[in-house]
Amino acid sequence: MLSNEQKAIIQKTVPLLEAGGEALTRHFYQIMLQDYPEVRPLFNQAHQVSGEQARALANAVLNYARHIDELEALGPLVGQIVNKHVSLQVQPEHYPIVGDCLLQAMREVLGEDVATAPVLEAWGAAYQQLADILIEAEEGVYAAHEQQLGGWRGARAFRVERKVPESDEITSFYLKPVDGEPVPPHQPGQYLGLRLMIDGEEVRRNYSLSAAANGETLRISVKREPGGVASTFLHDRVQEGDALDVFPPAGDFVLQPTNRPVALVTAGVGITPAMAMTEAALAEGREVHFIHCARHGGVHAFRDWLERQAGRTASLTRRYCYSEPRAGDQPHAEGFLSREQLAEWLPDPRDVDVYFLGPKPFMQQVRAHLRGLGVPDDQVSYEFFGPASALET
Repeated sequence: MLSNEQKAIIQKTVPLLEAGGEALTRHFYQIMLQDYPEVRPLFNQAHQVSGEQARALANAVLNYARHIDELEALGPLVGQIVNKHVSLQVQPEHYPIVGDCLLQAMREVLGEDVATAPVLEAWGAAYQQLADILIEAEEGVYAAHEQQLGGWRGARAFRVERKVPESDEITSFYLKPVDGEPVPPHQPGQYLGLRLMIDGEEVRRNYSLSAAANGETLRISVKREPGGVASTFLHDRVQEGDALDVFPPAGDFVLQPTNRPVALVTAGVGITPAMAMTEAALAEGREVHFIHCARHGGVHAFRDWLERQAGRTASLTRRYCYSEPRAGDQPHAEGFLSREQLAEWLPDPRDVDVYFLGPKPFMQQVRAHLRGLGVPDDQVSYEFFGPASALET
């Protein structure tokens, strides 16, 4: 239990975190990944190189320090962390490692004049408070996963039943349990975790579920990333019939149960969770406005599927915008998605639930466009790795 004195110390460190939190968390990761190789599979090394992981952690630590006396103000942040941890199977024994490395990083980056014994003691207590909250929440999710019909805890072997190219860059993997037991339902928009062994090294990754729940199989659709260790392995070396270790679905970027029309605004591989959302929304009889941005037709996944669905129901409206169209491509617009184009394609009035996902610059533009068009913030959902403030333009 944090004392009032310790809370005051934590709040006094907020300016330090605002000024140098990213340097602190970058050093923290260097210490932890060097000294504790057992936790390396939990982290995407590409995010370390780009600085995304450090920025995301710095933002989380800063928000925690700001709201140390009113944790309810953290809002969805705790749920997002819990879901990411569950998808990668973070366990209670990992938390002391993180705590020790965080305090060591504070000593080494801030110096002994700032990171005094009372400061480190306060932060040790604050970290333990947060760890207890997360461990309890994560155990609740693990137990719920295990207790479902067909549910499981930890890794479960799934066989690659089919491997289907969806575009020049994206391939779908249809996964079926090796044990022949059913698959519990997942929410449209969720992702699952994979545990891969690549050249003797364990790697864990999250991939969005790109089809609605059917009780028998799971489908992920993976983009081949330049230099991507896991995506290259899946595209080039995993074949039909191979078995993969799969963790249960997780994630809170999900279709909300309202009666409003749904607008799905995606770019690139951001289309994958929107496929499951489209299936589920149409099955509920909801109006769906599907807006997808791609470079050209060769990298536009699932276009044929969307065209077939649009031919079957008037509830689905689809619009495509290509920034580098090829000869023969037939997008509805060319260039980047403008506010004017989005205004034309969204339903009017703007009483609509909007879900958007794609590369960071695209998401920045869409967020600004939606606010300019008067779509209420509480009817807008997105999933983004990093501080939400990074989407402000």
